[in-house]
Amino acid sequence: MSSKTSHDPSPVPRKLPIGIQTLRSIREGGHYYVDKTAHVGRLVDEGSRYFLSRPRRFGKSLVVDTLAELFQGSEELFRGLAVHRRWDWSARHPVLKLDFAGGDFSTTERLEAEVREQLASCEESAGIEARPTSDTGGDPAPARLRRLVRDLHAAGGSPVVVLVDEYDKPILDNLRRPDVARSNRDFLSGLYGTFKACDADIRFLMLTGVSKFSKVNLFSGLNNLEDITLDPRFATICGYTETELDRVFAPELEGLDRDAIREWYNGYSWLGDEPVYNPFDILLLFRNRRFRPYWFETGTPAFLVDTLTGRGTVPLDLEHMVVRHRMLSEFDVERIGTAALLFQTGYLTIRGTVRSGGLERVRLSYPNQEVRQALNEVLLPHLVAASEESAQKSAYEIEEALAEGDAEALRDTLTRVLAGIPYEWHSRSTIARHEAYYASVVYAYLASLGAHVTVEDSGSRGRADITARWAGRVYIFEFKVVEDEPEGQALAQIRDRGYADKYRGLGEPIHLVGIEFSRRTRNIAAFETETA
Repeated sequence: MSSKTSHDPSPVPRKLPIGIQTLRSIREGGHYYVDKTAHVGRLVDEGSRYFLSRPRRFGKSLVVDTLAELFQGSEELFRGLAVHRRWDWSARHPVLKLDFAGGDFSTTERLEAEVREQLASCEESAGIEARPTSDTGGDPAPARLRRLVRDLHAAGGSPVVVLVDEYDKPILDNLRRPDVARSNRDFLSGLYGTFKACDADIRFLMLTGVSKFSKVNLFSGLNNLEDITLDPRFATICGYTETELDRVFAPELEGLDRDAIREWYNGYSWLGDEPVYNPFDILLLFRNRRFRPYWFETGTPAFLVDTLTGRGTVPLDLEHMVVRHRMLSEFDVERIGTAALLFQTGYLTIRGTVRSGGLERVRLSYPNQEVRQALNEVLLPHLVAASEESAQKSAYEIEEALAEGDAEALRDTLTRVLAGIPYEWHSRSTIARHEAYYASVVYAYLASLGAHVTVEDSGSRGRADITARWAGRVYIFEFKVVEDEPEGQALAQIRDRGYADKYRGLGEPIHLVGIEFSRRTRNIAAFETETA
């Protein structure tokens, strides 16, 4: 592949729709638009009750708004789009939308106040007079919602379209305060349960969010919701495919390294045939013309980092995880599975499926360089029990050593890093007792630098622990843990099993690095290198 793009510059440059989540603003404002209306039309044709989970800033809100405009009959916005010719523009439906993307949900009282305000706004827009709720005998918000749905149906003569965007944000915002999260969850469960009671008044229902909370607790009664999160038919309903990127954004691709775009931002998969790019990353790349972790920098939750470190999850584990399908949806306030947390929030994605003994499992890994590099940079200080400044200083020294092929400097830096980890931290931590920990320390530094890292790199006679390509050099690492005295096995294994053979055709220096760690001293017992 060529390193630079060479696209037909004939498409007219348009405005970048950064932060715009309404179809009308995009279409009337002269912005680029990736047509997802074929997916939206299929949703309506093939069902009427849906749930969709995608990570933050992936375009869920635009899908919801597109559905609203479609059912309201805004034909002018859809001319030239895939759904236009197949839609009955004479049929219109009232739309009730609840949007939890913003707001203060720090208490359940504030959450209820937000819901009541949104319901009042909908009543006002539809010309429906609000009625007292004190005589309902139950929670006023669900009762008011139920009456509103029925009133909208009666007033418009057509059943209602109900759209709930970011349904789970009032819970996610409070995961570090479980009591509030549970209270908000219970309130929302009562609110969403209203839709079951109004089923005859609802033409179409869709809830979107980041996480799939347990239906037992949150969607009680909504057992007719079709979860399309992992449905191959709708795998690309959010995000940009390779084809869409080339076709729609051709003017913006000029002068950018197309392979680098792919490596940095592509790779998210929900069991479809084609992975997708995160739209937020792509649009900011086009504006700034620089590769940065734009999506990651918008807010990696401290809860995620605390959970991973508290459970002893090391970065190396995240390169390859194989789990049952059901584990991707084990998510609730009291029980949040590690795989589900990382997958649903976008820090891991599906790399394929594995069938064994009649069971199908999914393989998870980082979606792209942005997430791999940025997440390892965040986890690194926790892994080596160091301050962020100290961890970054060591990373810079390792970067310099790798670029120069300076094995002695690499050894000295790693020795100092391991020596700085307090004995008490080793004693209480479950992640610092095995070979995988030491391998993860090296891996985390390499990944945080943006090196091209391969874990368990397979050759014809075995697998190297880690292979890294950096600054025109290849590094092949093998790790061993010994009781005390070095045994000289790590480097010998790299050499004897020919791990370097597959890289000889590159014409780059190949450095073999065998490291043995002492179980007694918790540091390097032997550091042997050789240039192949």
